Amino acid sequence: MKFAFILLVLVHALIHLLGFAKAFQLAELKDFPIQVSKPAGLFWLGVAMMLLTVAIFYYLENKDWWIFAFIGLLISQALIFSQWSEAKFGSFPNLIILLVAFIAFFQYSFEKKIQRETKEHIQNIKEVPQLSTASIMHLPPPVQKWLNRSGLVDQAPLKSVYSEQSYRLKLNPEQKNWYAASAQQLSTVNPPSFIWSVDLQMMPLLFAIGRDRFYQGEGEMLIKFLALFPVANEGKNNQINEATLQRFLGEIVWYPSAAIMDYIQWKELDSHSAEATMKVGNTSGSGIFEFDDDGKLIRFITQRYMGSGPDAVKKDWIVEVLEHQAFEGVLLPSKCNATWRLETGDWTWAEIQIDSVNFNRN
Repeated sequence: MKFAFILLVLVHALIHLLGFAKAFQLAELKDFPIQVSKPAGLFWLGVAMMLLTVAIFYYLENKDWWIFAFIGLLISQALIFSQWSEAKFGSFPNLIILLVAFIAFFQYSFEKKIQRETKEHIQNIKEVPQLSTASIMHLPPPVQKWLNRSGLVDQAPLKSVYSEQSYRLKLNPEQKNWYAASAQQLSTVNPPSFIWSVDLQMMPLLFAIGRDRFYQGEGEMLIKFLALFPVANEGKNNQINEATLQRFLGEIVWYPSAAIMDYIQWKELDSHSAEATMKVGNTSGSGIFEFDDDGKLIRFITQRYMGSGPDAVKKDWIVEVLEHQAFEGVLLPSKCNATWRLETGDWTWAEIQIDSVNFNRN
């Protein structure tokens, strides 16, 4: 579809170039019925150059291509109106290009919003204490073992973690095929926060973009179909606040420095598991971490709100760790899946692969 759109833009540019050639008699164009003056011909040339720029920028995935599209289409349509009887069919490619440009503009605006929010998270980062033998002594033995296994003890602490992730998603329990998605996430340890953005490819022409955020003890979720139409816009209610806090809690295995922060309290359950309770402001939640004999996380279990608002109910939410990998010397879960346990059966809705990780230790 990408090359089909580029071809459409190039053909439309060529037609405008023919208008320039007709105006300056650069070629015999008997089948080109439009009469074009030399001043108008310069505008036809300008549109051709704009559309050529659109095609190049779109191919190179330059996110500013829509700017040239809007300018070029505005002039193009004005030229078409001036020669309506002969040129009216040129409005159809203009309409297609305009629609794609609008989607690109709203996607660009959405990404700018995420960038502003991410900057807000970064500017708020504070110092984080170091994991040491002394600082983890009060924790349950399986948690101590996990932290020692992570490779962070007596090393510079993690103040924030940025990761790039690949997903396979099922949006409802009846869905048979997986949707592919890519995501980026910034998580900060002090204060506890994360911002996660996702690009979900549903079909060749259909996609959705979304953002989850946990900030100052409150959660938000926004998903837009084609970057235009909100299909989920939840935030700052008790249910979504607790659910996003529990997500942060479960993901501390990606930033183990959070394990000794005051907002988390631990309780030993047995030699391989411990319960963590997290509280930020008026929001609290808990979950159970299960470890293997080597101290690696194998499972996180919690009762989490499914949905939000007064009708939301809590269901078992289980994250299974499938693989671990060392990133910059820190052992982290690198592949896992997330499952809702429903009355009708388990719904594994996400398979997650961590592709890259960057730590802020300064």
